[in-house]
Amino acid sequence: MDLNLIPDYDNSHRAFLQALLARATLTFEEAQPILAAIFNADGTHESEVRPEQITEDDFQRYIEVASDAASFFDYEIRSIMNQVTKERIHALVNTQSDPQTQLATVYNPEELAFIKRVLDGMFDKYNTPRMEVLAITEMQAIKLARPPHRRQSRLNDDDDEAADPDTPSTQSTDKGLKHSEVETVLGSLVDGGWFSKSRDGFYALTPRALMELRPWLVETYNEVAAADEWQRVKFCEACKDILTIGMRCSEPHCVLRLHDICQDAFWRARRSSKCPKCQTEWTGDRYVGERAVTMTEAYRKGRRRSGGRRSTLADDVIRQVAMEGGADDEEEDEHV
Repeated sequence: MDLNLIPDYDNSHRAFLQALLARATLTFEEAQPILAAIFNADGTHESEVRPEQITEDDFQRYIEVASDAASFFDYEIRSIMNQVTKERIHALVNTQSDPQTQLATVYNPEELAFIKRVLDGMFDKYNTPRMEVLAITEMQAIKLARPPHRRQSRLNDDDDEAADPDTPSTQSTDKGLKHSEVETVLGSLVDGGWFSKSRDGFYALTPRALMELRPWLVETYNEVAAADEWQRVKFCEACKDILTIGMRCSEPHCVLRLHDICQDAFWRARRSSKCPKCQTEWTGDRYVGERAVTMTEAYRKGRRRSGGRRSTLADDVIRQVAMEGGADDEEEDEHV
């Protein structure tokens, strides 16, 4: 593949791509000293270029040319807003393979199966209309160390084998992980930039992971449904980006979700503080993400009683919320 056919592509763009690969993600502020060093190295500027002289236009030009070059290899540079800091984050993203294929170069089959169970925990088990946690604690992850051995799993395996007797059962080949191995895998996912770990001990997908996995997440966890139906993968009503940390309407069945960083501008543009989807008054005290657990009175009381111990508090709070849901949440109660 002759990258020289790309207009303006030269060694400076190669250096920029290498810097992006080495860091996995890049913000404009992080790119300024990198581009300044590249500009000074090429010798085309009369005086030394300082990082603060690098403009966003300079940065965007390099992003565009480098992304065009990467597209020859089924990669592109995408960006996403950090849901907490509002920084625009750029990353080199694989546009072809699914997450299992990408992670298979680092993790063995048992570890990959565990990671899939953790994602199921984030977007399914600990993500219900009553409590959208979209994160998981280490204790909850340890419970997912081994594949489930429920009757339904066996029935599914029997159906699969009946349909294709030459296909081995996933249940029989996945032996699961030891507790120490779970800790190692979670640590490597944090170090690799896929997971973040909060001060309260919750693991969640990073902006880079959300950027890379977004199509797969939507295809895997969302149903084909009307726009006003609850979905497991949520999007901010204001910026339309994926949302795993933010605020929600107090009406449990309403689908309005907003990033914290988007909500002020969203409400300033409206005359009423009522939800535009269901007309419920916006209270600002209903959350998506770990705060769906940590901002509850039950969690706070539990922290005080346990002297700050968090190991089983999330499980206890989620179970309590599911039980309070009554018959309507019978299915949720089975999950917890």
